[in-house]
Amino acid sequence: MPHLITSRMLLAAALAAVLSNLAAGDVITLKNGAVIPGVILKRSDRRVWIDVGPEVLAFHVDDIDQIEIQDAAVVDVEVGALFSTVANLPELSPKEQAKRVGPSVIKVATPSGIGSGVILNAQGYAITNAHVIQGETNLRVTAWFPQPDGTLQRVVIKDVQITAVNNHLDLALIKIPRQQEGDFSFALLEANEHLEVGQTVFAIGNPLGLERTMSQGVVSTRQRSFDGLTYIQTDAAINPGNSGGPLFNTRGEVVGITNMGILFGEGLNFAIPARYIKDFVRNREAFAYDKDNPNSGHHYQPPPPRKNFNVPPQLKDGPMRSD
Repeated sequence: MPHLITSRMLLAAALAAVLSNLAAGDVITLKNGAVIPGVILKRSDRRVWIDVGPEVLAFHVDDIDQIEIQDAAVVDVEVGALFSTVANLPELSPKEQAKRVGPSVIKVATPSGIGSGVILNAQGYAITNAHVIQGETNLRVTAWFPQPDGTLQRVVIKDVQITAVNNHLDLALIKIPRQQEGDFSFALLEANEHLEVGQTVFAIGNPLGLERTMSQGVVSTRQRSFDGLTYIQTDAAINPGNSGGPLFNTRGEVVGITNMGILFGEGLNFAIPARYIKDFVRNREAFAYDKDNPNSGHHYQPPPPRKNFNVPPQLKDGPMRSD
């Protein structure tokens, strides 16, 4: 009998430990009141798959009342890295992921144009395209801070610093000053490069200045070569103003930074893979920005040619024709 009691106690303790671990994870509440703790593995517009330990259960979204997802612990890739990755993130629909990762996307404005960017950590380091800030030092960023009521507070931030620029990769690292609104929302970089043709991706940016615009598509190819570099090709809409913005997968990870499209080519758009972003940020000291160094980000445009000095006064302000 004592042996039996001990066995039951051990079994109860083990079960309590399992339930405790599950309770610390994700929770699905069904409309009939049942509570299912576990780890959500995948989520689509119709079904949700949750690992409850002994097996994986699937539930239709019409039967679910509420889903609570515990954010995975953020783990830096390496000491001193300005970006973070998390392994085995659950897959969610682009619609749901956009709500989670949207506040990490910023608008980058200069006197000559508008682009996009994505924040890498809570201290305000962010990535954009080098061509977005090319030749400019007066940068302003528009960021969005989540509020307790679920809304986003739009804040325009000045005095943005350029930290590093790599024109070959078309990447720039910038530092946004800390704000009273709190820490910055930031995005995670892809932990392990595992893109597949046909995989769903989505972009968030500011095309033509239209803030926080989302477009969705698939990976057309993950190895498109231009000028000695490989790019992710996608049919997700990328327009002027999207440059420098993130391309996300359905785990909410940044898989690339959008930077170009083919003129008059519908659905032919490209992004810089996350591996280039990681390498650039790791080696940022090699590309440190120096305003006194013409190779560190400034692009000096030649002055307009001085022609037609002898044009009659009555024609100076009129239309000119080149024969």
